[in-house]
Amino acid sequence: MFYLIGLGLGDASDITVKGLDIVKKCKRVYLEAYTSILTVGKEALEEYYGREVILADREMVESMSDELLNECDKEDIAFLVVGDPLGATTHTDLILRAKEKGIEFRVVHNASIMNAVGCCGLQLYNYGETVSIVFWTDTWKPESFFDKIQKNRDTEMHTLCLLDIKVKEQSIENLMRGRKVFEPPRYMSVNQAAEQILEVVRNRKASGDTPSSDTAITEDTLCVGLSRVGAESQQIVTATLQEMTSVDLGGPLHSLVIPGHMHPLEIDMLSLYASSTKVKDILQSLQPTK
Repeated sequence: MFYLIGLGLGDASDITVKGLDIVKKCKRVYLEAYTSILTVGKEALEEYYGREVILADREMVESMSDELLNECDKEDIAFLVVGDPLGATTHTDLILRAKEKGIEFRVVHNASIMNAVGCCGLQLYNYGETVSIVFWTDTWKPESFFDKIQKNRDTEMHTLCLLDIKVKEQSIENLMRGRKVFEPPRYMSVNQAAEQILEVVRNRKASGDTPSSDTAITEDTLCVGLSRVGAESQQIVTATLQEMTSVDLGGPLHSLVIPGHMHPLEIDMLSLYASSTKVKDILQSLQPTK
């Protein structure tokens, strides 16, 4: 049997009882190590589970799935994923490959940022399409994420922005020379995400492509920064986009939310995390008059 097991968002103890029971009986236990991270390392997992944990990087999962699925028809193999196992398309692909090989599989779900983002107080059923914000380079600055955020705002929906992670990435030079030399891991912060959004705002303004509606994204648009959701050190801050460029939320992982239309209770919740008097005043102005 091939098991895909969610680890949740905090530390080693966030695994479900069902998931832990399965891990303890499996022949091999892999940890997916590139779409997300826990606040603890592999060693902490091994100590808590009482098992050796094998790190599975992107290359192994995407190009060497045969090794991962080897003997799953005879033995129990566990594949551990931070958050929920089906939060990334790569893991859906693993299920399809297992199915092609006639291998049985089971999924053990857990909390992910897709539902834990409710901690900021914005109601989950008011979210539109989730977007990913990637690291820009000097020659590649895609803006499609911005259009999706704007589309959500135009329909009064909130937007969860998942921020880029670069793990075991190669430089262009090393890639071209075929050298297995990898860059240090990088995790996008809410500051970098806000800066990229504001650069798009400035680009659109310069080209005259700016919506005139109340939903248009500006420097004063409210956003919510979240870091290490599910961990003891979790932080939440409500700020304007401009303010968010200088907010310190500490280490990874970060997420950013751009609110749409808000219910009075949602406004009250965001007020709890307001970064400044200006933000409190903006939120107060959004409350319906009595």
